[in-house]
Amino acid sequence: MTTFEETELCFPHLLNSSCRKIMHSHSAYVFIYLILSLISLITVTLNLLVIISISHFKQLHTPTNLLLLSLAVSDCFVGLLMLFQIMLIDGCWFLGDLICALYYVFAYIVTSAAVGTMVLISVDRYVAICDPLQYPTKVTQRRVCICVCVCWICSVLFPCQIMKDNVEQPGRYKSCIGECVIVVDNVTAIADLLLSFVGPVTVIIVLYLRVFVVAVSQARAMRSNITALTLQRSGKVTAKKSELKAARTLGVVIVVFLICLCPYYCVTLRGQDALLNTSSITFVICLFYFNSCLNPIIYALFYPWFRKTLKHIVTLQILKPGSSEASIMK
Repeated sequence: MTTFEETELCFPHLLNSSCRKIMHSHSAYVFIYLILSLISLITVTLNLLVIISISHFKQLHTPTNLLLLSLAVSDCFVGLLMLFQIMLIDGCWFLGDLICALYYVFAYIVTSAAVGTMVLISVDRYVAICDPLQYPTKVTQRRVCICVCVCWICSVLFPCQIMKDNVEQPGRYKSCIGECVIVVDNVTAIADLLLSFVGPVTVIIVLYLRVFVVAVSQARAMRSNITALTLQRSGKVTAKKSELKAARTLGVVIVVFLICLCPYYCVTLRGQDALLNTSSITFVICLFYFNSCLNPIIYALFYPWFRKTLKHIVTLQILKPGSSEASIMK
């Protein structure tokens, strides 16, 4: 009987002060471990390829791609964070209270940066589709870089402030040894929910609904004989088609993002604490992490330039002199 109880404890030698493990069969444990490890590896690898592609090839240095670069950086960090989630398969935290608090802070930073970048992507597509004549002057690389930097700075400052107590006194809220948990007061939690989820998601949905309506009307206009004379210039037609295609692709990215993000905040709205050793919160966290693996796959399906850059990277053509000047968009 003693042996059975010890096998269920995170720290058997601490007896009643230790948290209990989540018991899995050996086959289930191995399966979960392999799946999460594979997702983590694929997420980091694919997003590194996106980062290398956009950073290396000068033709890809566009405002929209700079936003994709920011998203790829946050997604790459998410892939690395999955390593910590893998260690929590049995519900036990062995890295200490300070690392637990820092893990939450870093996860919040990455999540906030991703949400902020999605808002910027929605604004970018809104201006490109709804005000195409002003897009080149309103959305420049310099302005996008400033917006991205502000987004990341705010993503760092806000979680550091709301989780200050948890970092200064790590482990103050845990109920047993081996638990990784943070707690924020109700006012802060509501402010966090409004600023990091409800507000951004509302902006994203409103802007993309407007983009969808305008994009549909423009697509119909392109097929209309009435506007054929207006759209005779091939340059304008190509530009409009490319912007519409980008809006469609990024729309898929945003929809997938919302599908993967919403379950976590639904759990939060139900009043459940963010306990990493419960199966429900583990599932919604893994679902959000999995979104970071899907984004590069979406790029590969919809963006020919990403497939071309992959070929250049895999065949090591990027190591050749002048490879950054290669024609990727054609």
